[in-house]
Amino acid sequence: MTTWGPDPADRLRTAPGEPAPGTRMEEGQHVLGTRRQGRHAPVHARKEGDGAALAVAVADGPSPVERAPDRTPAPRRGRAVLRGIVHRDRLLNVGGAQLRLLVLSCSTEDATVIDLASGSLLRLRIAWPDGHAPDLSPFDVVEARLADDPECDDLAQPEAATAAAPPRHIGTLRGRRARAMLARLTSKHDGPLLGFHGPSAPYWDFHGLRPSVALIEPTRGPQLMRRHADGSTWVRFGWERDDVWLPVEDGRAVRALDASRRDRLTGKPLATALGFTPHYLLVALSSPRAGHCYKTCAAILPKG
Repeated sequence: MTTWGPDPADRLRTAPGEPAPGTRMEEGQHVLGTRRQGRHAPVHARKEGDGAALAVAVADGPSPVERAPDRTPAPRRGRAVLRGIVHRDRLLNVGGAQLRLLVLSCSTEDATVIDLASGSLLRLRIAWPDGHAPDLSPFDVVEARLADDPECDDLAQPEAATAAAPPRHIGTLRGRRARAMLARLTSKHDGPLLGFHGPSAPYWDFHGLRPSVALIEPTRGPQLMRRHADGSTWVRFGWERDDVWLPVEDGRAVRALDASRRDRLTGKPLATALGFTPHYLLVALSSPRAGHCYKTCAAILPKG
C-alpha cells in the first residue's frame, strides 16, 4: 500500500517557516515566507478581539520595531505647499502668528523669506541651536511661528521679525508659481539701491522708512570675484548707470567660486559653477558693524 506524504529529502530544500511539499494546509491558515510571497514577506497583522492588540510577524528576521508615530511627513511640492493658505493684503506681523514662508536666503544672522499668504518680504531672525548651522536653501517652504514679542522695531531693518523657534521644512516651490512671485517683488530701476548711495550708511540715519532688502535684476553682469587682500568674495554688477561691488554672503556662491579654482566667474562659466543661470540678486542691509550698516549680496538666484 502506497502512503502519500512529504519526501524526507524535501525537508532539506525547505526554507524555515515553509511547509514541506505535500503537507496539507487547513482552510484559513496563513504561512509567512512561502515561495509565492518571497523570502522577505511583508509584515502581516490581524486584529485580535476588539482591536486592542495586533499580532505582527516577520518571516526569517528579527522581531519588528514599532514605527514612530510622529515621523516627519514627506516634503510637499507645487500646489501641495500652497494648499490651505488664506490670502491676506498685508503681512500678519504680530506675536504668535503662524506663517508659511518661501526661503530666498539663509544665514546665521537671519533668513530672507516671502510670506506666501501676502507675498511680502520678511527678514526672519532665527535662534539656531548650538552646533546646528543654518540649513535652509532657496525655494524651500517652511512653517514658522513668530515670537510673542517679534521685535519689529529695528529702524534699519523694518522687515525684520523674530521667530519663536527654528522653522519646520515642509517642501519646495519652484517653476511657474515661484517665477511669478519673484517677478512681482522685483525692484524697479528708479533710484539707488536700498534708497541711498554708497556701500554703507550710519545706523542713526535710518528711520524705518527705507527697505533693508531688495530683489533686483542687474542691468549688467553679474560677475563673481575674489579679493586677494582678504580672501573675501564679491559680486560686481550694473544698476542703471552705477557700477556696483558688494560682498557676497551666499555660501553656495562662495563654494562655487572655490570649486572652480578661479579668481573670477561670469557668463557661462558662472552658470556652470552655480548650476543655474543667475537672474536675480538679493541685496540686503547688514546689522550695524562699528556703527554702520553695509549693503551685501545675500543670494544669487535663478529665475525660479
